[in-house]
Amino acid sequence: MAYQYRPQQQQQQQQQQQQHNSGACDQNVLLSIFQRVDSDRSGIISESELQQALSNGTWTPFNLKTVRSMIGMFDRSNRGGVDFNEFMGLWKYINDWQNIFRTYDRDKSNFIDKNELKHALSNFGYRLSDQFYNVILTKFDRQGRGQIAFDDFIQCCIVLQRLTDVFKRFDTDQDGWIQVSYEQYLTMILSVV
Repeated sequence: MAYQYRPQQQQQQQQQQQQHNSGACDQNVLLSIFQRVDSDRSGIISESELQQALSNGTWTPFNLKTVRSMIGMFDRSNRGGVDFNEFMGLWKYINDWQNIFRTYDRDKSNFIDKNELKHALSNFGYRLSDQFYNVILTKFDRQGRGQIAFDDFIQCCIVLQRLTDVFKRFDTDQDGWIQVSYEQYLTMILSVV
């Protein structure tokens, strides 16, 4: 019995081939980007190389704390940098954050103001007081403009998530309250900073 292609099967195969080719194309593009960023040709993108390569849209260097946090998430071998495979994940992570940032930067100013921040964090599930948003702005507004740039927005969200994760470990009954010793509190904070 001979196998016959049906138009639908042929179309599906063509789509799969296009997706495969697109993935290969994306990988080639990423390899080209990786090689440009890896200025010392070590095969590892360091914190300083990544910081120099990233743009937050404000003509200021990307926040080194943010760069360190991101590299720390993707540096599986603890080399202080990312190889190409790790870079692919990091690239996707940054692009995902960029899309999130654009979604909440309603006035397209390349900054997140207090109201945009409230909207974003509320959608992420945080229920915070107005006073706490002032604390967040003070902490993550490096330029002192009452707004948070892209890189600082990433850092803000990373810190909030890490603090939330630590808090949840102590909130065993999930009532939103914990009781910790001073040393436990310091350990919690220092593990995030």
